[in-house]
Amino acid sequence: MNINWYKNYIKSTIVRRWILKTLWFIPNKTMLKIQYMIKLRNRLNFKSPQRFTEKIQLYKVLYKNPTLKKVVDKYEVRKYLEDKGLSKYLVDFYGVYNSVEDINFDKLPNEFIMKATNGGGGTEILKMNKNNLNLKSLKRLTRKWTQQTNSRFDGREFAYHGIKGRIIVEELLKDDTEDVKDYKFFCFNGNPRYVVVDMDRYIKHQRNIYDLEWNHLKIESDKTFKDDIIDKPRNYEEMIELARKLSKEFPFVRVDLYNIQGKVYFGELTFYPWSGYVRFTPDKFDFILGKEFSYY
Repeated sequence: MNINWYKNYIKSTIVRRWILKTLWFIPNKTMLKIQYMIKLRNRLNFKSPQRFTEKIQLYKVLYKNPTLKKVVDKYEVRKYLEDKGLSKYLVDFYGVYNSVEDINFDKLPNEFIMKATNGGGGTEILKMNKNNLNLKSLKRLTRKWTQQTNSRFDGREFAYHGIKGRIIVEELLKDDTEDVKDYKFFCFNGNPRYVVVDMDRYIKHQRNIYDLEWNHLKIESDKTFKDDIIDKPRNYEEMIELARKLSKEFPFVRVDLYNIQGKVYFGELTFYPWSGYVRFTPDKFDFILGKEFSYY
């Protein structure tokens, strides 16, 4: 093991724990105001929020629907879809485990993905191939997934607070190309309004934003947009209808879907995209999204 990597890991872990303990007693709204100012260089208006990014901050601490804790868990959300009669959109499921030692790799297909059940943005998704499986490295990485209860304390995200991590193993979705696009529908009270398309994630990650009529809005977020023409996916209307069904009980949720040669798959439900800390260019799009968010 690289000694410098080990030292940095220990240092970052100790520093993070110290920060969490030190900041624990800072009220949610105060902490979010501080973070918003640091990350976006704007004052957070809790009394009369206008921006989408402002309303996401309030959403974190004021909207406490217990269903959120079930549907952000990547294993429990499967039952949520099954109860709604939408199981056909689920990717093949191989198992959920408390540790790598519990996995019988002989029973898995040659390729699959592994991810933390309590993971959100920034959490690594592992694309696995049994031909180059490194169990020692895998154990070290996934141990962090299963030993940590996700509090999302730093972002004060209610939905993730207290969810214990497990390892979920699922089908690896593959298309004719290496690029499997993510289609992320921004839905307000059951109404899909915009779709964000992530592409070339492992090459040069770019992100396009479209209205529901598939007009490219040429808006930048934390990624640049791709100016090439991206064809509307097959069965696009089916994707919109699925997003509508999955979002109708929430004031806001982002419904993430995949489309492999016209077959639609469910990805995940996200309630705090970018944790609410993102700059749009042009800036007016933050206000346009904010007008859609009628919870406040």
